[in-house]
Amino acid sequence: MLILLPPSETKRPGGSGAPMDAAALALPQLAPARAAVVDALVTLSASPDEAVRVLKLGARQHGEIAVNAALRTAPTMPAVDRYTGVLYDALDAASLDAPARRWLGAHVLIHSAPFGPVAALDAIPAYRLGAAASLPGLPALRRVWAGPVTAALADAAPAFVLDLRSEAYVGLGPVPAGVAGAYVRVVSPGPDGAVRALNHFNKHAKGALVRRLATERPRIASASGLLRWAEQAGLQMRPGDAGELQLFA
Repeated sequence: MLILLPPSETKRPGGSGAPMDAAALALPQLAPARAAVVDALVTLSASPDEAVRVLKLGARQHGEIAVNAALRTAPTMPAVDRYTGVLYDALDAASLDAPARRWLGAHVLIHSAPFGPVAALDAIPAYRLGAAASLPGLPALRRVWAGPVTAALADAAPAFVLDLRSEAYVGLGPVPAGVAGAYVRVVSPGPDGAVRALNHFNKHAKGALVRRLATERPRIASASGLLRWAEQAGLQMRPGDAGELQLFA
């Protein structure tokens, strides 16, 4: 099973790792797109006013320009430790034991805007870039990433893909049609019995799900296998619309 996670806008600064080695990241076929986006982001950082506009930075976020300018030389840390926020706080990868972290490294890709999908333990620097940004000199990020990411996922040929990304990041690299997979929607029953999608608890539930998977490390190769494991684990999960699973929070 391969799990696709979204990134988070909030990130831990600094790190103790060497500067990013793009050739060492997962899905090395994405090297040309990675280089193009990093080059554009570093170039943008040389024009602070333009960077503020393009990245939609508030008055207290201007320091992010210097963060982007240092992408090639900044210290790194594992991607799963770099991100913070509701999903990653629930996952709490830093507290997992070594086997669980190795499982994350082998089974989880985090879909970043500047680097594309990277493995959970790939070393990356801090950055500021969202899925909806349009960098000067490049097409929209959807056009930069979608084709190459889908092709790279097809080359990886996972038995089953569990897609926990937000819809914006799904647009930056849809799962190939020939690869079995399921998109997860986190829902809750309303007073009338109808289920409704959640926002804040959506992220928490996804992080908790991945933590549970990393801790138990079940062998899952299909949506039906995931549903059987979820039932045994005491989680509420059921088929939703075509190609989707509903996770109850």
